[in-house]
Amino acid sequence: MDDFTILAVGFARLLRGAGIKVPTDRVTWFARSLSVLGIESRENLYRCARATLVSRPEDFATLDACFSSWWLSAGSEVAPAVPEELKVAVEVDAEIESDYSEKVEPFQPDITLHLKFSENEVLFNKDFAKCTQAELEEAARAMDRIALVVPRRQTTRKIASNSRKGAIDIRRSVKEAIAHQGEPVRVRHRVNGTRPRRIVLLCDISGSMEPYARAMIRFLHTAVVGGIRVEAFTFSTSLTRITRELNWKDPDVALARAGQAVKDWSGGTRIGEALREFNGRFGVRGMARGALVVIMSDGWDRGEPELVEREMGRLSRVAQRIIWVNPLKYTPGYAPIARGMSAALPYITDFVEGHSLGSLIQLAEVIAR
Repeated sequence: MDDFTILAVGFARLLRGAGIKVPTDRVTWFARSLSVLGIESRENLYRCARATLVSRPEDFATLDACFSSWWLSAGSEVAPAVPEELKVAVEVDAEIESDYSEKVEPFQPDITLHLKFSENEVLFNKDFAKCTQAELEEAARAMDRIALVVPRRQTTRKIASNSRKGAIDIRRSVKEAIAHQGEPVRVRHRVNGTRPRRIVLLCDISGSMEPYARAMIRFLHTAVVGGIRVEAFTFSTSLTRITRELNWKDPDVALARAGQAVKDWSGGTRIGEALREFNGRFGVRGMARGALVVIMSDGWDRGEPELVEREMGRLSRVAQRIIWVNPLKYTPGYAPIARGMSAALPYITDFVEGHSLGSLIQLAEVIAR
């Protein structure tokens, strides 16, 4: 390991300790930049660090503090100050002010770099409850690009196979032999066909889920209009089927229709009664049989936990998998001790987060497994 790599790795560890996420590939880029530009100029060092190690504007202040601490103690003979205006012309969406007080005379750059950052990187792990209205709209647009890959299941219907696996297809084999003067040139086979599993989405829209319900309804819309077998429901004090209302390409129209159909927004939470109504009217009768059921709720319930446990047991006996999405799961120190959550936990196949855009993308990956 050469000296430049040692300096780059040490500085990256300092940034990680300060809370900045620095992937290994970015450290490699920084080390290569140092080997080309050297460490004689503090200005070049700062420019390389900012271009290669940091991707979020909110981390610039932390980078500046760590930069001054590390490179002064590293013993590099560099200039005493970092210029406010770097030797490149930068095109960004907002003006970024430097924390350094000393300035140098600007000069004409040789190359103009157009640097932009994606707002989705900032929103990826940001809690929906802490997002502004503009950020929620940006996250909703990003959800439109989520494509659910639905797992498939075998059916009893046989289909033709080009391999030698499966049962012999006597009809096709004889038909092909007749076309060759009775000679069985090739024996044909049949195998069980497949079909996509149905996905059933049940979204809690009670008062405790208010910061997350709108984003999750938008996720339901993405799933319904994705051309796959999806059924969507909401529940609070009652159960409402909104599959037909969400089956519009325009998300504004779909959400407006869903809002008119749902009468219990931000009401109380009756998870057990909602599950009993779903099992009685839809689930056990066929909709949930062999399906993948996704329940989006924080688990807070005003009803009896025994009812939740009994109905989750009924649902688990007919569903292929039950995924529970809880937006509170990411909270440090969280434990599923809410009455409804603890009663449902033994019947859950996957227990995932649902507080951010990134967690919903991970949910799509869990569904595809």
